[in-house]
Order: sequence, then structure tokens, then C-alpha cells
Amino acid sequence: MRQLSMADRAILVADNTLKTLFGGYQTTSRHNPADDLDSQELTPEQAKHSAGLMRINHCGEVCAQALYQGQALTARLPEVRDKMEQAAIEENDHLDWCATRLQQLDSHTSLLNPLWYASSFAIGAFAGAIGDKWSLGFVAETEHQVVRHLEDHLQKLPPQDSQSRVILEQMKVDELAHATTALAAGGAELPLPVKGMMTLMSKVMTSTVYYV
Repeated sequence: MRQLSMADRAILVADNTLKTLFGGYQTTSRHNPADDLDSQELTPEQAKHSAGLMRINHCGEVCAQALYQGQALTARLPEVRDKMEQAAIEENDHLDWCATRLQQLDSHTSLLNPLWYASSFAIGAFAGAIGDKWSLGFVAETEHQVVRHLEDHLQKLPPQDSQSRVILEQMKVDELAHATTALAAGGAELPLPVKGMMTLMSKVMTSTVYYV
């Protein structure tokens, strides 16, 4: 099999970017966990609140795609690059589930997704360029912060919104698995200032995407 050049990988990244933002992305064969549940009646206020939370989670998956693709572009070791690309495919399941739930709630994905994709891609590419152990460490910390957001959202969802709930619960399981895999592959613990910067960026994203 021909080794992909940097130009080849850049074309693949561009293709993934368009698919992530506008549809057509690759997913696994996993079943959407919400498909097994009957729709529950939500008040307009509850539906709007659930949509805001699911819009945040959808944007988070857009950022995850960008992060993984940026890292895969600059990762030095082929096995690390392969892990990033496989994780990106698995995260597409989350992207698809959240988008579907937003449609069911008669809402929309964030208008700011292109901005957050670009920002996350740049961070991922930088992390991959400075070394694979830091790149994997960045993945692990990102996933741990995502898990904390998911736990918070599970508390904030309307009690009867079981469809959104089962999606977030499965996402939580998957994100923990990705964090564990990244650390097992040699991911390094990030310095506290870097973790703080990531937390700050996350707060800015969640506070804006809930509404837009």
C-alpha cells in the first residue's frame, strides 16, 4: 500500500472537514441508543433547554473531530496517527446521534461550528507537532473534560428526556475509553496551565453554543 504523503493527508483532512461541518461523515455500524426509546412529551421550555445542551455536545464532537484530524496530520508515529483516525471515526457516531436528536427537538446545530472546528484543528496540529506523548496526553485530558461536561448535562436534562439521556450516557462510556487508550499508548500528563487554558476555552464554547 502506498505511503500517504503530507499532501495526501491534507486532502483527506479537507474532505473530513467538509463532511464534519456539512454531513456525509463516516460512522461505525453502532446502533443509536435513543432509537429503542419512545419519544416523551416535553414542554417548549424543556425542549429548548435540551436542545441547548445537545447543541453543546454536538459542537464538542465537531471540536473532537478537528482535534483528532489535526493531530493525525502532524503525528510522527504511524501507530499514533492510526489511533487518532480510528478515534475520529468512533466520535462520528456521537456527532450523528447529537445531530439526529437536535432535529427531533426541532432545533439546529451551532452556527459557530466552523469557528470552533478551525480553532480545535490548530490546537490538535500543534499538539501533534510537539510530540506524540503530548498529543496523546492532550487527547486524554480533552476526553476527561468532556466526561465532566457530560456528567453535568446529565444532571441538567429534563427528567423525561430519556432519548437525550441515553445518548449522553453512551458518549460518556466512549470518551472514558478513548482517554484510557490515549494514556495507555504513552500519553503524558499535561501541565496545569495547559489544563486551565483548555478549561477556559471550554467555558467560552459552552456559554455561547447553548444559544447560537
